[in-house]
Amino acid sequence: MDIKKLEEAGRLILEAIGEDPLREGLVETPGRFASMMAEQMAYTEKSNEDIAKEFDKTFVSPGSDVVIVKDISLFSHCEHHLALMYHMTASIGYIPKGRVIGLSKVARIAEAVSKRLQIQERIGSDIRDIMERITGAEDIIVYIEGEHSCMTARGIKKPGSVTQTLSSSGRYRTDPVLRQEFLQTIGL
Repeated sequence: MDIKKLEEAGRLILEAIGEDPLREGLVETPGRFASMMAEQMAYTEKSNEDIAKEFDKTFVSPGSDVVIVKDISLFSHCEHHLALMYHMTASIGYIPKGRVIGLSKVARIAEAVSKRLQIQERIGSDIRDIMERITGAEDIIVYIEGEHSCMTARGIKKPGSVTQTLSSSGRYRTDPVLRQEFLQTIGL
């Protein structure tokens, strides 16, 4: 991450909107902007494989019951407008195949893929891909819903519009009963 370029971008934005980057209250804004962007885009240069290696903390489990982690709070930035995707929640289910992942790692994976420019559909498929890589599970489902400021605060300006996406593999893709069980469990 090039912090100097991010600071310059912050200064240029202030100038472009007619502000004086040297006025009181704005002097430190370019640095703050750079720090914020570095934090919010921390996984930009990491592939799904890199993220899988970072959070590959599984342990043997003899059971094969469904595991669901729901209502993981997220936000990201739309790659089309650099606009905020907010009030996002992810619910992730999988059927272990001999190994399970620590529950906090599921949330960390979701957060990691959100810390790069994204579209909501890819957030779900990235989470699913990483979960497959780590756990070896074939049956994974990811439901995400969220609001996009590119729809709520600009353009068509429809506050409260919610986008829902579902990414699934294995039996979650082919078995409507299993899929419905997941959706009911997460409250849909």
